[in-house]
Amino acid sequence: MTKNILLAAVGGQGLVLATGILAEVALRAGLDVKTNDVIGLSQRGGKIMGSVVMGDKIHSPNIAPQQGDILIAFEALEAKRMLPYLKDGAIIIKNDYEMAPSLVQQEKREYDPDIDSLLDGKGEVIRLDATAIAKRIGHPAVANILMLGVAARYIEIEDEIWHQVIQEHVPPKSIELNLEAFDLGKAGTY
Repeated sequence: MTKNILLAAVGGQGLVLATGILAEVALRAGLDVKTNDVIGLSQRGGKIMGSVVMGDKIHSPNIAPQQGDILIAFEALEAKRMLPYLKDGAIIIKNDYEMAPSLVQQEKREYDPDIDSLLDGKGEVIRLDATAIAKRIGHPAVANILMLGVAARYIEIEDEIWHQVIQEHVPPKSIELNLEAFDLGKAGTY
């Protein structure tokens, strides 16, 4: 089982935490894993990405064009940016939340209003407003964990491992909220 997983976001959406949790989950499940974060201007609302490659024997965290199995896009526009890396039939988990990256805010680029039509036909697209759901259950910061829960449907690793790793990586005061977010995403009951 080799899974090539891409994560894309705007700085401040918790991509680095999500990438770390995903990698640790794979390690605890006995898989070889390599990970990579490209954070750039993440603290200024810049675009960021990460990759996690897991399987029996992995040599690189880099995912070549048309080789991505799963995309977790924490921000709508970032889903578009990652399309060249997805293979046909990929799983695309897209947060409908729009958080314009810095180049859009500076009016150097347009925010593409037709992202969904670009995603159609690329694979299985799961659209959700993870940020609104996270706000509803307690705090918008758990949107990334909610989306990991959605991704966990397609990664054959026991929930117990996910729960243990989440508990170890999030602040103690938010453990229950993060576990609730993960379970909602995994069950699809949001």
